[in-house]
Amino acid sequence: MLDQWTDFFVMVGGGAAGLAGLIFVAISINPERIVRNTTHKNRAINMLSGFSAIFMACSLALLGGQYLPALGLEWLLLWGIATFIFVRGYVVAIKAGMSTIGLTGPRLAGGTMCYLAEVAGAIFLILGRGVGLYIAALGTIVLFAFLISGAWLLIIGIYEEPAKG
Repeated sequence: MLDQWTDFFVMVGGGAAGLAGLIFVAISINPERIVRNTTHKNRAINMLSGFSAIFMACSLALLGGQYLPALGLEWLLLWGIATFIFVRGYVVAIKAGMSTIGLTGPRLAGGTMCYLAEVAGAIFLILGRGVGLYIAALGTIVLFAFLISGAWLLIIGIYEEPAKG
């Protein structure tokens, strides 16, 4: 069944890798403001870890000769860690009370639901159910939108913050 998904994983994995690289370059242009601000720092971590997790999930899916339960176990571990990083980053940023741009309940809930869709997809795969691929794919597509908008919020937040001078 994974053979039918090769093009999807190549396209999404390549896109995630490219966007992770662009985020890294964007962060390196103004690292002082990102490191100083808890919101920016955690948003940067979330964007990099999210795109990296998508890339790794696609890479794992493209490994030859795997059965769905093995992929599901790999994804469960990967997405469990990525979910923890995402939720922790949001909670830390909210508690810090620094830049609040984009720190809303709906963004936290929406992003968390995307990550939990990945976890649910992994569980279905562990159970040998191919529907897990569809659940994870849908979660990934929506997560892409959250990560791209989060990257935009990071850039906007950095430049809306007054510069120390």
